Amino acid sequence: MDILWPIKWAVELVLVLFHSLFTAIGLSTDAGITWVLSIVGLTIVVRSALIPVFVKQIKSQRNMMLVQPELQKLQKKYKGKTDRESREKFAAEQMALYKRTGSNPLSSCLPLLLQMPIFSGLFFVLNDAQAGKDGVAFLTKGLADSFSHADFFGAPLSATFMNSSLLEVKILAAVMIVAMTASQFITQKQIIAKNQNPATATSQYMQTQKIMLYAFPIIFAISGISFPLGVMFYWLTSNFWTMGQQFIVIRNMPTPGSVAHKAREERLAKKGKLPKQAEIEAAVEETPRQRVQPVGKARAKKPAAKKPAAKNPNTNQKPNNEPKK
Repeated sequence: MDILWPIKWAVELVLVLFHSLFTAIGLSTDAGITWVLSIVGLTIVVRSALIPVFVKQIKSQRNMMLVQPELQKLQKKYKGKTDRESREKFAAEQMALYKRTGSNPLSSCLPLLLQMPIFSGLFFVLNDAQAGKDGVAFLTKGLADSFSHADFFGAPLSATFMNSSLLEVKILAAVMIVAMTASQFITQKQIIAKNQNPATATSQYMQTQKIMLYAFPIIFAISGISFPLGVMFYWLTSNFWTMGQQFIVIRNMPTPGSVAHKAREERLAKKGKLPKQAEIEAAVEETPRQRVQPVGKARAKKPAAKKPAAKNPNTNQKPNNEPKK
């Protein structure tokens, strides 16, 4: 049994529902725009379902950035120690740190990993459809033939950059590959340029993010030439969704200490929703300070004054201790 059968079933269901919807509002059943809009609708459904995963990813990424100073201290602590015991202690303390702070170094790849089975299911569904084969459930033989003959600006949706000699296919595929590459680069650049705490700029995590900044666009450029145009529409729409979603999250939930965080505070201050620094300082100065009375040292008691000796009424009488003459 095909392990992708459930995913193909779900992909065909959503794809055919959108195709029926756009056909019902007046679009042609065999038109390329109808199938393109159906693929875009499928992408929106998939990405909407992944919003909770994306929110979790953003929170984990923020935690990863905030935990970098502690992680660097831990790496410095075990630097140069290559024995087994030290490596095990380092790994244990590192995992404990991740668990305590709720961070996950693989969080940035989670939405992409979850999309891969769906992407694979769509690829095989459209690959069978371009050959006129019916799907596992909802994509009938008639709909498969409709898709295989559909074109967008003269470029068949089932064609790829590599297997087609049509100029329309080459141009459309090249434009989409450039758009996919640029959108992925901008999305990753937003994280590094705007949502990065300066204290974590030299951390290993941010170095990995910088590698991904250039690695993913290259992957898209190389793999894009071998995918059908229909699949590339899914990929491009998903990239645009990610770019917009990332922009909204960074704008409204930036990492503390980042450029985006400072910009958000300035916007809130202009709207009067965040006290300005001058107002905070003025409020502090106007607040009366309670004077604390100093605790004095215990003063030594003065000796009691001696009473003067009673005067002898006999003034001529001399004191007893005066020697007699």
